[in-house]
Amino acid sequence: MTGGSSAGRKRIDSVDVLVVSWNGRHHLETLLPVLEAQQVPGVAVRVRLFDNGSTDGTVTWIRSRHPHVDVVVNPTNIGFSAANNRLAEKSGASALAMVNNDTRPRPDWLARLVAGLAEAPADVAAVSGGIVNWKGTRLDFGRGVMTFDGHAFQLDYHRPLDAVEMPEEGCELLFPCGGNMIVRRDSYLAAGGFDESYFAYLEDVDLGWRLWSAGERVLSAPGAVVHHRSMATSKLLGNANRGLLFERNAYLTAFKNYDAELWPQLMPVVQMTLIGRVQHLLANRNPHGQELAVDPYAAVVDGQGASLAGDSGPRDAWERLRHIVALRTRLRRFARPHSGLPDGVPAIVDDQTLAQVRAVSSIIRGLDDAAERRRRIQARRQRPDAEIFERFPLYVVPTYPGDEELFRSSGFEAMWPEGLPLVRRSLEEVMEVER
Repeated sequence: MTGGSSAGRKRIDSVDVLVVSWNGRHHLETLLPVLEAQQVPGVAVRVRLFDNGSTDGTVTWIRSRHPHVDVVVNPTNIGFSAANNRLAEKSGASALAMVNNDTRPRPDWLARLVAGLAEAPADVAAVSGGIVNWKGTRLDFGRGVMTFDGHAFQLDYHRPLDAVEMPEEGCELLFPCGGNMIVRRDSYLAAGGFDESYFAYLEDVDLGWRLWSAGERVLSAPGAVVHHRSMATSKLLGNANRGLLFERNAYLTAFKNYDAELWPQLMPVVQMTLIGRVQHLLANRNPHGQELAVDPYAAVVDGQGASLAGDSGPRDAWERLRHIVALRTRLRRFARPHSGLPDGVPAIVDDQTLAQVRAVSSIIRGLDDAAERRRRIQARRQRPDAEIFERFPLYVVPTYPGDEELFRSSGFEAMWPEGLPLVRRSLEEVMEVER
């Protein structure tokens, strides 16, 4: 760990605990009494909750049973990122503690988070606690790793606690976990808070990278533990919507945050990964999807590769004619009207494919806004990515169908910039994989 003393930072005399909820009253019945019981000597603590258009009676129940909780009511779901930003903007506290609504913090949770931040050197903006499953037997979050294309993993996720190595108190992390963290309010707002275009997922990875690039740091407080009902809230979004957010937000994280030296070098491999995943899913997870992988100009005659051009084509006139007929048949197949989906026409029915296609559309649609956010992030930069990734090497982890084949191809390898620290792992080496 490096950094200066804690001098030069305003003392933490108040903390607002921020909670975002969407139809989560049944979770809040456990969480809110625990939060209201948290005590930090010499620090004023307040619980603020943003209700994202719940229809389960959350607001009425809180106002009746927990009148000291400050509730912001929104008629629609604006997402985890924007909701936390609204609460942060309303806050006047020294620090903001964030916790998921489907958690159960331990009695000393907040005191440990506050101590981790208050006692840290002046350049530390945020501290992240530990997350375990509801029973307290398996790890949810101790530290995270980021892949080259902006995705991230909770290292050793769902492994038994006695089989993992937790980070030490005060060790550096690339990013905090948005489900259990504390951040100085001035640092959070100066960095722009969570990116509201993300809605949810990877917003904390993006924030951590921005804090590091602006010259600040993130540390661990593994003793500040919450128990988590994993996936309890995210399942409400559905597979297709959740997949869109993961893939789009990962790309935006890479696009906005890589510095001017690394982004031109990594852009080809990042974009090839996105394109490769879309292509593989379209071709392999949907009815007649292989039609989308057909190149009608790659002539095949009786199993022999051929071309219409020059010496590479069929020598015999009759074979040439058969070749032309086959080519025209393929072209007509792609020119058919798709109304009514005649037999043999590809149709997207797979949720993961739908998520990928929508993610690409969303990236293109929001590219101008993302470019402006990139400009602001790079303008605040005080630390080069080369220094950041010496501390936190980028990971290469085959995750999606088709990744393994793509990642081990010689063409893909040729795109890698030389000298960039990388950690290659299988998904099973990174986390517990349910089969």
